[in-house]
Amino acid sequence: IYTKYLLPVSGCLIVWLYRFAHEEKNRGTDMVLDSISSTEEVTPATAPLIFISTLLSHLATASVGREGAALQLGGSLGNLIGKAFRLDEKDRKIAIMCGMSACFSAVFGTPMAAAVFSMEVISVGIMHYSALVPCVISSLTASMLARHFGAMPEVFPITDLPALTALTVGQIILAAAAFAAISVVFCIALHLSEHTYKKYIANPYLRVFVGGLIVVLLTLLLHTNDYNGAGMPMIARCFEGSVPPWAFMMKIIFTAATLGAGFKGGEIVPSFFIGATLGCVIGPILGLPAALCAGCGMVGVFCGVTNS
Repeated sequence: IYTKYLLPVSGCLIVWLYRFAHEEKNRGTDMVLDSISSTEEVTPATAPLIFISTLLSHLATASVGREGAALQLGGSLGNLIGKAFRLDEKDRKIAIMCGMSACFSAVFGTPMAAAVFSMEVISVGIMHYSALVPCVISSLTASMLARHFGAMPEVFPITDLPALTALTVGQIILAAAAFAAISVVFCIALHLSEHTYKKYIANPYLRVFVGGLIVVLLTLLLHTNDYNGAGMPMIARCFEGSVPPWAFMMKIIFTAATLGAGFKGGEIVPSFFIGATLGCVIGPILGLPAALCAGCGMVGVFCGVTNS
């Protein structure tokens, strides 16, 4: 509860770590993705930096996900393994995708989605089918190992399923349009936040410190910690049909204020939160079960944010 007050300090520590390692220009997940579609290299320092900085962000309850760390860790390790085995450029890029699939699968417990995600997220409309078998094997292996060591994935049961009719299909299409629209709003908010921070606060230490203060003040004003951290308890509440109607917009504001300032993590878990809370609210309005629409919202906003 009180660790949120560490946000400004943990943010400054993250900036210092990247400067100490001379990785100020490290673009994180974007760099890993570009290393597959171009000649850009994943730096060796990426894995330890993102691991430590994501832990610091989560310790201070920053509104970030954990998949950014997973993708960067996996991509960095895949790149190092590819170099160690002296793979050619094509196979080294497949190794990077395998690393991304494995870590994504271990974190979320979704091996098939993880395998397809790493092949699809690289470039819109293009699937890297040559990596299909290696990515599937990596995903399944990582998922089984994670379960073996007790890292069980979150499960959200959907029990109330309406009959498949023309009406329910139309209702889902309307809901999907809402999820697409809010994913656009979320992406714009992330880019606008980063641009605004950099425009008015040039010093990265001051920038992340101010961002941390903003999140702390927002938390105190709302008298709740629901929008801090990954937000899994709130997502679970969506499948019980009980969340504030403004929850999805609050998560957008919190996440944009956090990531734009320079905290590390990811936007996928926040996109799950936004989709689930929006779906829980609009489901009953459209005549759909709240839990079903919350699940569709998680899928829809994730798809809109990642193009996967």
